[in-house]
Amino acid sequence: MAKTKEQKQTAIKDLKEKITISKASVFIDFSKVDSDALFKLRDNLKKEGCNMTVTKKSLLKRVLNFIGENDLAKKIGEIQGQLALIFGFEDEIAPSRICYTAFKENENIKILGGVLANEYQAKEQIMVLAQLPSKQVLLGRLVGSLNAPVSGFVHALKGNLNNLVCVLSEIQKVKK
Repeated sequence: MAKTKEQKQTAIKDLKEKITISKASVFIDFSKVDSDALFKLRDNLKKEGCNMTVTKKSLLKRVLNFIGENDLAKKIGEIQGQLALIFGFEDEIAPSRICYTAFKENENIKILGGVLANEYQAKEQIMVLAQLPSKQVLLGRLVGSLNAPVSGFVHALKGNLNNLVCVLSEIQKVKK
């Protein structure tokens, strides 16, 4: 059944809002994906604060042209198959990572490209981004790196103190 004009206007408004507030987005082709895998992907996306929207390419091109993303609209026109947009609102890498994991589990999910920092990223770049560790892991590594010199210094001081205690205990044994 065809959508009414009001439904299309609402869809355009919703899509425009999601595009403008998202930190990153990934385009996937889900044409040969069964519903169970698609629902699993949606659940994983919701857990990470992401959203999946299925839309017509003509509608997406219209929205992109309206907000001034003409180059991206041309790239969308070149995409074959059904298109789903994965929006990341909290973490820039989460949509890529989740889509990559879904791709490894189900090869029918095809990553087509994405947008990061208002620039189009090809499929290969999205795959590289997906293999980056999460933000929490990177922050943990940073804290560990910043803490390493301090803990090394503490261990060195503790080692000298232990050596002093050992020398004093040997002197005490000799005096007895």
